[in-house]
Amino acid sequence: MAAPAQPATALRSMRKVVAASLIGTTIEWYDFFLYGSAAALVFNKLFFPDSDPLVGTLLSFLTYAVGFAARPIGALVFGHFGDRLGRKKLLVVSLLMMGASTFAIGLLPTHATVGAAAPVLLTVLRLIQGFALGGEWGGAVLLVSEHGDAKRRGFWASWPQTGAPAGQLLATGVLSALTALLSDAAFTSWGWRIPFLLSGVLVGVGMWIRLSVDESPLFKAALAKSEERKAASAGQVEKLPLVSVLRHHWRDVLIAMGARMAENISYYVITAFILVYAVTSAGLSKQTALNAVLIASAVHFAVIPAWGALSDRIGRRPVYLIGAIGVGAWMFPFFALIDTKSFGSLLLAVTVGLIFHGAMYAPQAAFFSEMFATRMRYSGASLGAQLSSVAAGAPAPLIATALLKDYDNSTPIALYVIAAVLLTVVAIACAKETRTRNLENIEEADQDAVAPARTASIDARTA
Repeated sequence: MAAPAQPATALRSMRKVVAASLIGTTIEWYDFFLYGSAAALVFNKLFFPDSDPLVGTLLSFLTYAVGFAARPIGALVFGHFGDRLGRKKLLVVSLLMMGASTFAIGLLPTHATVGAAAPVLLTVLRLIQGFALGGEWGGAVLLVSEHGDAKRRGFWASWPQTGAPAGQLLATGVLSALTALLSDAAFTSWGWRIPFLLSGVLVGVGMWIRLSVDESPLFKAALAKSEERKAASAGQVEKLPLVSVLRHHWRDVLIAMGARMAENISYYVITAFILVYAVTSAGLSKQTALNAVLIASAVHFAVIPAWGALSDRIGRRPVYLIGAIGVGAWMFPFFALIDTKSFGSLLLAVTVGLIFHGAMYAPQAAFFSEMFATRMRYSGASLGAQLSSVAAGAPAPLIATALLKDYDNSTPIALYVIAAVLLTVVAIACAKETRTRNLENIEEADQDAVAPARTASIDARTA
């Protein structure tokens, strides 16, 4: 009678790990997306008040983009220590950093109070947000991928990915409620601060749950093997995880970067730039645009695990290609529907766009995890995912807004997204299918993680 208890216990443990990763990533994405929505709605008035409305929005999105520039640095730092010390410790640090910086944004003085110092302080806090998020993503998806059943890794690992739409849903929902309850003057004066200050409460909940889970068993096993090799090899030193990634997995890093281009750019066009386009070009209200993103994000949340489960059946690459090609094909209908100035058409445009986006985003966690060996997986997956954010997600709303300002129509913006789709299709075509890989056996590159010290190498050549 004891045998059935083991699968049940394993399932409960897995659900606990998934919950910890999901809640943590939801909070971090809430903080990150809240800034993006505020940048589109009020930051242009509060921190760049002397500019033309669209120019002010551009400057506001520029501070938004700064957070992406910090993400690869966060990936390097958190990846290094995550591969040395473990996934869990670094996830606690990333959550604290993100929560503290977001809470501080809610306390910032505006341009009217301190002048040019206001956008400077805003930019610094945005950099901290980006740095923290650069380390969060890799640790969260690896903690689940390295705990889970290999046959259902795509499904389980897709749950931390739902933290993005959940965070978007939470951020947009709070903003939507405030804009509905408050007058424009009240929201611009003080109401915008409330969602940022709420982050302090959310972080407390996230920390309580995240501290309750165990470290990744694969990491602990790989660390023990590494210690055994070092003990058996006098005069040897452990290589930096980044060095091993660049030596053995540089191709995988490039593939991950290419795979992220369409996923990243399309997401920020669909969810952040839409708040600008729907209001300035389609003449819809801020509330209408926020409501459409809110409902579509709920659908996005629901479809991501379904796409993840499908990737367990037919592979990561086919599902990813469905999403990329779908997003590219949808771009012209996307803007045409918004131009009808109907809420129903706007909702359809955003929802279908996010459904296709989910087909790229869902298998991404398992796909990237399966590319790298355990002792360099945090560094490799994080670096591949976050380097592309500088060229993709960071400038996407900025480029889209600039194209709208220069051309006054959506065609160049649609072509911009389609160009990113072509890059992603090429990257996925160059990738190998990883669905059947055993994470415990991707260790051949780990043999290089411990290398002879320089003196030993010189002695060998001399002999």
